[in-house]
Amino acid sequence: MVAVVLLGSGLTSSSAGDLQSQIAAGKSAATSLKSQIAADSAQIRQTTHGLADANQRLSKLQQQLSAREAQLRDVQNRLLAARNRLVDLENQLERATRALAANLVADYEHGQPNLVSVILDAHGFTQLVEQVNFMHRIAEQNARTVSWTRATRAAVARETRLLATLEHRDQTLTAQVLTQRNNVAALQSALLRQQITELRARGRDATKLHALNARLVSLEAKAAAQAARAAATRNVNVGGVAVDTGGMVQAPAGAPAAVAQVIAAGNAIATLPYVYGGGHASFHADGYDCSGSVSYALAAAGLVSSPMVSGAFESWGDPGPGRWITIYANAGHVWMEVAGWRFDTVALAEGGTRWSRGGGEFGGFVVRHPPGL
Repeated sequence: MVAVVLLGSGLTSSSAGDLQSQIAAGKSAATSLKSQIAADSAQIRQTTHGLADANQRLSKLQQQLSAREAQLRDVQNRLLAARNRLVDLENQLERATRALAANLVADYEHGQPNLVSVILDAHGFTQLVEQVNFMHRIAEQNARTVSWTRATRAAVARETRLLATLEHRDQTLTAQVLTQRNNVAALQSALLRQQITELRARGRDATKLHALNARLVSLEAKAAAQAARAAATRNVNVGGVAVDTGGMVQAPAGAPAAVAQVIAAGNAIATLPYVYGGGHASFHADGYDCSGSVSYALAAAGLVSSPMVSGAFESWGDPGPGRWITIYANAGHVWMEVAGWRFDTVALAEGGTRWSRGGGEFGGFVVRHPPGL
């Protein structure tokens, strides 16, 4: 938890324990990034499949649309021809109507000859027959013209209505296909944008992973160098018992009992190894991290009742430095000064014990102290 925050923050210490914590956190982050990259790749494949499906649907709809547009053009051509025929028929009807009207006017003005008049005016039987036949032919022709034009007009009207219905239906279907094509095209565009976003996200994750791997290489090299230095100085522990008794300190004369108790507890774990999270599940552990170490020492004097994380010490106690004990804390690390001694996991890597004289990080830390101390 603490190491994840510290990684790459510039506030990490150089202790072996802290480095191991950073390395573990870095490997965990790398695993997480790899999982995220795998998830990004799976999502990209899914998006690509969706894009291919959208293209297939678009192609099919485009074929349907082309066929429907061809049908519509055929219907429109038929409708145009029918309208032309209708115009011709209406022109013929108009001419026939004018002719019929002229006959009616002539009959009205000159009087319609009846059979008696025709017989009286005829000069012989042959002329009589011719005039009677002529009258019948005129009447029949007029009747046929009226009947034919009416029937033709009705037929063309029916055909016009039928073609208009077909045209409306095809226009409706064409509009539906166009709408579907536009919807699929919009889906295609959205999938393309999503694919671009996913590719960029995977690229960013891959860049982070590359940088993290480089950071891990650097940290592991630093940890190996520190391990070599520690082996050279023979600052080792056997079964959790400090071999280097020089790692212990004594409380000064006149120090309050609480200070002596904190120092004694600090001596008990001064050379134990750094263990990330150590001292938080229980005060009794095989190793301690920075906040676990400080919590253990303060608990011996009854100043804390349970292990605390480093960030919690930012608001613990009273503000400012204390006379005997001063806490330096931020979200990623905590250490303390006790009677002039520095108690810090960073010092463990430097000298094989958490106790040292001088040093310590001050910038970016909140300064607190136990009330009265």
